[in-house]
Amino acid sequence: MPSDTIENCDLRIIPLGGLGEIGLNMTLYEHGDDIIIVDCGLMFPEPSMLGIDLVIPDITYLRENADRVRGIFLTHGHEDHIGALPYVLPEIPVPIYGTALTLGFVRGKLKEYDLESLVELHVVKPRTIVDIGNFAVEFIRVAHSIVDGCALAIRSLEGTVIHTGDFKLDQTPVDGELTDLATLSRYGEEGVLALLSDSTNVEREGFTLSESLVGDAFNEIFPLCPGRIIVAAFSSNIHRVQQVVDAAEQSGRKVLLNGRSMLTNVQIARELGYLRIPDNLLVELKYLANLPKNQICMITTGSQGEPMSGLSRIAMDDHKQIKLEPGDTVILSSRFIPGNEKTISDLINHLYRRGAEVIHEKVSEVHVSGHASQEELKLMLNLVRPRFFTPIHGEYRHLVQHARLAQKVGIPAERCILAVNGDIITYANGSGQISGTVEAGRVFVDGKGIGDVGNIVLKDRKHLSEDGMVVVIIAINQATGEIIYGPDIVTRGFVFEDESQEFLDETRKIVLDTLAGDSVEVLADLNEVKLEVRRVLRKFFNKTIERRPVILPLILEM
Repeated sequence: MPSDTIENCDLRIIPLGGLGEIGLNMTLYEHGDDIIIVDCGLMFPEPSMLGIDLVIPDITYLRENADRVRGIFLTHGHEDHIGALPYVLPEIPVPIYGTALTLGFVRGKLKEYDLESLVELHVVKPRTIVDIGNFAVEFIRVAHSIVDGCALAIRSLEGTVIHTGDFKLDQTPVDGELTDLATLSRYGEEGVLALLSDSTNVEREGFTLSESLVGDAFNEIFPLCPGRIIVAAFSSNIHRVQQVVDAAEQSGRKVLLNGRSMLTNVQIARELGYLRIPDNLLVELKYLANLPKNQICMITTGSQGEPMSGLSRIAMDDHKQIKLEPGDTVILSSRFIPGNEKTISDLINHLYRRGAEVIHEKVSEVHVSGHASQEELKLMLNLVRPRFFTPIHGEYRHLVQHARLAQKVGIPAERCILAVNGDIITYANGSGQISGTVEAGRVFVDGKGIGDVGNIVLKDRKHLSEDGMVVVIIAINQATGEIIYGPDIVTRGFVFEDESQEFLDETRKIVLDTLAGDSVEVLADLNEVKLEVRRVLRKFFNKTIERRPVILPLILEM
């Protein structure tokens, strides 16, 4: 239990990610000399982040206070809650606490990055309390689109904070594990200082549909499909995989798993007992050709049209062993994530070109959300009855609307603390307010580089992608200032050189004429020559063809 000897008993909550964006979830709880971290997620790059592989939170503040960090508590095993662990743990190697499946996914991730021996993993069951430093943390079962999700009740001397993680109030979950309303209500009776609640679906009225409805849709669709069935889903959605397996077995089909993460996550879930698949139901890819078409069901990754995913390779006819044929049915059993609509639309078009029938959430109930809608969010607020409320996990408009929703159920506007990443929310003596900020933001992962690509580099990449590049190669005699080679003009993404020879000849003449008027001293200064070439060509290109390519003068001294 929390110590009663803390000199500075202020409780500080510091979000480093997940407020004002979807993904990147990470929140710090600081009390006295102790810090605990709730979730450690990533987000996938936005279209403007050219060449970026992943985005992780800026942990500068954690790095500066590493000796005070006591542990990481995970609400569930989605990438936007655990994906940044391989990048954070080498600098903050502290114990990790989570439920069995969550840590099963984490263990696989650490193995992939050769970090297995770096930290201790502590499996925690719902309704278990972990005493750690000045905190006591209880795991509370919640329903979500992944098995083993939990909210956290974080106790301190200043009061109890409920951190919901991602949740919904599914009354007929696939695994029978309901959101633990009784425990949430008990905390509401005892008194809750603050509630931090998932805002993802705050714009949706009513209640979120039950996951079991997807199984009903599969059971209706599968018997009507004349050929093979390919279901694309997130590999972490074990409930969805289970329902596909059940529908396949009921309709007399064998199941083939495709995609590395699908194979890995299914194996982990089966070993831990969260997924029931009879061995005789699974079939390996090499035996696929021996089965009748109407006895095959594939479960694959790639529902978002990711370029190298299993489904994208199939759609582009680039998969060595799986070729689509007329009569095949492809089911995209996931939502169209905002920003991915065009990619998914292109994927669907390619699937139709191969002769397949495509079913997705816009035409059938083959996907339901894992996040609470408005009436469920209201119920959470009324059960917990917090003194203060902070919306989390959403874009800024979601946070604003969630705060307004809280006011409708009776929480005064002055107690709805609307925070953004880096804000310090301080609770002391029953009051709560934003008292300052810490450094926060996004760190880009590009290949093996972490944080070495910033906004300036992205701006340059965007510039190159839109206007192309012009390289001007010139060799100058250092002693005499005579141009002994060039200028040679090489372009990429600017003009087609074979068809623009006259234009490029004029470009060369302008460079020569400009440098001909310079003194030997100027020509001997390479930086001055580069500036002159950039200036004159920038003006020439803008005036003649209204384009602004990146101009790279390459000046050689001979």
